[in-house]
Formats: sequence, structure tokens, C-alpha cells
Amino acid sequence: MDSFEGIPPTAFGFYAELEENNNRDWWLQNKARYEEDVKKPLAALLAGLEPRFGPAKIFRPNRDIRFSQDKSPYKTAQGAFASYQEGVGYYLQVGADGLLVGGGYHSHSPAQLARYRNAVDASATGESLQHIVGALNNSGFDVDGEKLKTVPRGFDSAHPRAELLKHKTLTAGVDLGQPDWLATPAASDEIAGLWEQLRPLVEWVGRHAAP
Repeated sequence: MDSFEGIPPTAFGFYAELEENNNRDWWLQNKARYEEDVKKPLAALLAGLEPRFGPAKIFRPNRDIRFSQDKSPYKTAQGAFASYQEGVGYYLQVGADGLLVGGGYHSHSPAQLARYRNAVDASATGESLQHIVGALNNSGFDVDGEKLKTVPRGFDSAHPRAELLKHKTLTAGVDLGQPDWLATPAASDEIAGLWEQLRPLVEWVGRHAAP
């Protein structure tokens, strides 16, 4: 495995061009650029972070267009997920606009949702999550995820953590653009620092929502 030297500006240029040329012919002509400028540096970055954050998967560049009206064949950003446990972990994404870093949990089953909602409802665990989410907001992270429009059945609409109860998935992320450090080896430490800020959220959902 090559050592990580940074994510080059050409990675973002690649996706800017792909947005204008999202077709198989262009991709095949430029696949070597994808391998060298996007996939290779991400693989080196994630290998270096694995001991602290778990094994990572780089997502396939192809879109699943079977049930989509948009038949563009390729994703216009490259995502990767370092697993803390199934469906829970740390995320990063490279696209035309730059780098996005996030974490949380993205999968849900009826049993997971029940565990999550019960933990949010309980005073000790719910207040802990509320504190974690507040700290992330204050640090510049956007808290997001799939949500219901109303508080789920069985909970008071005036619940002190009503907004958290609405969540079916829970994530936090920050769009960083293209900071100067991104094209240098220092990007590894910068991203690790952001993932460490997300660790309380990842570990909370790992304990209280995941299988």
C-alpha cells in the first residue's frame, strides 16, 4: 500500500468534469484518472486510519439506476465508510465541491428503531445524546438523518427530545470544501480529528441503536 500524500485537487476536478459528462464513454476514457486521483489516495488514507476507526469500504462508483428516473450511470461523488459496527461508523465523501466528513448510523430495522427510541426516551441516555448533538452543532457539524414529520406513535408530542425521537437514522457531518491541508499528508490527522469529535455520537448509537 502506498503512503498517503493527500487528496489532490485533480480529484475534485475529475468530479466537476464528470457532472458534465456522466456517460460510459467519458468514464472509460478517464477511468485511469479516477483510479490515480480518487481511489488510490482514499485507499491509502483509510488504511492509515483503520487502526483507530475500523475497516473501511470505498463505495462503488456506479449508480443503481434500476428504479430511478435518472439514468446517469455514475455517482458524482466518491464515498467511503469506516465501520464501527454494522451500519454505524465514520463517513467521508469527495466530490466537485470538496470534502465532506461525517459519522453516525444509516441503517434501521424495526428492532433498531425501538431500541433507539427507548434510549432517547429514557432520561439518562436521552440527555446524553442531546448533549452530544448539541456539542456537535456548536462545533459546526450539521445533524441530519431520515426523520418522521411527527413524533412517533406512543410518545408525547411535547417530549423534551421530540426532534431526536423523529429520527430513523442519525448522522452528523460537515462540508469542508477544499482546505489547503487537504492535498498534504496532514489531511490524515485533520480527518482523524474530525472523526474523533464524532466518536461520542458513533459510540452512543453503537450502544443504543445498532444490533
